[in-house]
Amino acid sequence: MIKVAGGCRLEGRVEAPPSKSYTHRAAVLASLADGSSEILRPLESRDTMATFRGCIALGARATRREERWVIEGCEALRTPDDVINVDNSGTTIRILTAVSALAPGFTVLTGDESIRRRPMGPLLEALHQLGVECWSTKGDGTPPIIVKGGGVRGGEAFIRGDMSSQFISALLVVSPAAENDTSIFLTSELKSKPYVDITIEVMEAFGVRVEREERAFHTRRERYKPTRFLVPGDFSSASFILAAAAITNSDVTVTNLDADSPQGDKKIIRVLREMGCDVDVGEKWVRVRGGGGLTGVNVDCGDTPDLLPVVSVLGAFAEGETRIFNAEHVRFKESDRISVMTAELSKMGVDVEERRDGLVIRGGKVKGGAVDAHGDHRVFMALVVAGLAAEGETLVSGEESVDVSYPGFLDDLARIGASFRRI
Repeated sequence: MIKVAGGCRLEGRVEAPPSKSYTHRAAVLASLADGSSEILRPLESRDTMATFRGCIALGARATRREERWVIEGCEALRTPDDVINVDNSGTTIRILTAVSALAPGFTVLTGDESIRRRPMGPLLEALHQLGVECWSTKGDGTPPIIVKGGGVRGGEAFIRGDMSSQFISALLVVSPAAENDTSIFLTSELKSKPYVDITIEVMEAFGVRVEREERAFHTRRERYKPTRFLVPGDFSSASFILAAAAITNSDVTVTNLDADSPQGDKKIIRVLREMGCDVDVGEKWVRVRGGGGLTGVNVDCGDTPDLLPVVSVLGAFAEGETRIFNAEHVRFKESDRISVMTAELSKMGVDVEERRDGLVIRGGKVKGGAVDAHGDHRVFMALVVAGLAAEGETLVSGEESVDVSYPGFLDDLARIGASFRRI
């Protein structure tokens, strides 16, 4: 449990950690490439190491060196010697479920309690359409998952786009290895579109082209080519530092951020500006100077589900009403983030109304209290940020979750002036 002292002022520079999303994808595609690839500045977190180990289990040879991974792709995947345990990583289980179809024999994938509740049904059905035999052991579309390998036939697959973009990314990653050209058709609006854009960007960096239409993606049979891939900084993680500066009337610069990146969570820049923050953007840096108070805004989180916890906190300290909407898919993350943020901010005296697809937050006085991250790394970071500007002290449980995506989060906050201690 972390005891956070409210009323602090932050000042200084923080380097954004490498992107979790890019690291996952680069590691998998390097494993499928014919030759040796280098992943430069990968994020080493609990989630990405689950992918690293999973790639090795499927036959890649991979070594960790200073600020780089060297991955030797395998011409033919192998049957894992044991169950692939993805721990808490939804990206890992979705993408490696699809990749496991290329290995011989049977592959079993599972994870922690949170993973074993997360939906996989639409992905399993789409893989069936592409000729893959795969099942949920419980018969309810949740892990553990069994995949019978032997290849992917290809052809056409139809899948909803509004539950998880990771399903579409998984299908895209494996489709160039299919026996036939493959087309993926979306039967509903695509949510979290920027994450699919990232997948396609990394695929193209490894030599594979994706043709896309408004609700369709097409690939030909191709081999991934080895490459050197530099992982960019992560706007998702940086959003918590930027928000902390905003609500504490501080002056903080976050480096290693490229505002031209396709990452959806760079939207935090626009949200902060709309709320009244002074935000400067330079080459590979973003500076936030809080002061003068925040104003409530409307935020569509359809493409940016990972921003919901931190925008909820910004709304708690803003004057007026902040409405977060188009975010029903956020209920299928590590926790039901809509319900969890409603419950935990309410404990801090915030007027929060839960909606089917989001939250309505009426800003006002935020008081310290005892809150719980529910095992969700982004909820933990959001509640710590709230504690920095709340009255009194805030006890936040769930520190063990933070190494999923941003192991250095608390150290970075302390470096720029945050006051907290472990109890």
